[in-house]
Amino acid sequence: MVDTNVSITANRAVSQEDIPKDLVDCVEACVEVIDYIVNNGGLIMDAGNEIFDEYLANLTLSGQPGMGNIFMKWVHDYRWNADKVTQVRIVRNGDSYDEFPNHVGLKKFDPSDRKFVAVANAHPEKPPIVQATDSKWWGWEKALASVGITVRFICRDYVKAKHSKKIGS
Repeated sequence: MVDTNVSITANRAVSQEDIPKDLVDCVEACVEVIDYIVNNGGLIMDAGNEIFDEYLANLTLSGQPGMGNIFMKWVHDYRWNADKVTQVRIVRNGDSYDEFPNHVGLKKFDPSDRKFVAVANAHPEKPPIVQATDSKWWGWEKALASVGITVRFICRDYVKAKHSKKIGS
């Protein structure tokens, strides 16, 4: 499972001189993750295209410029190929999903990101969710782990610092 901000962050490699110093390693790591998926497959998405639609709203189908846009084109071309992309059925229920875990620590979870958690939770192997720069996820990491969902922070130090700054600690 790949959060949209991984591919958006990978696209920043196009203008290396514009990458903030604290994001250089993060951008490189995102490019590597996206490159791995494009070359090997293994993406997990929802069968209702909500994740696809979010990708499409933030990336381009042309496949350029940038690794994130290459990823978007790859997702478009291979999303129905079961050898490369696994589709998981989730059921929308208001601003959430039936498959979203019922946990007190997740009550205020961002509605726009619930689809990723619902897909991970509905999948029999509960695959990790790869996250790059969205620091809100840092605050939910322990609650997600308690329901068996792992978040893999590509940019762990960046996200931790950003989260601490937001909450004032």
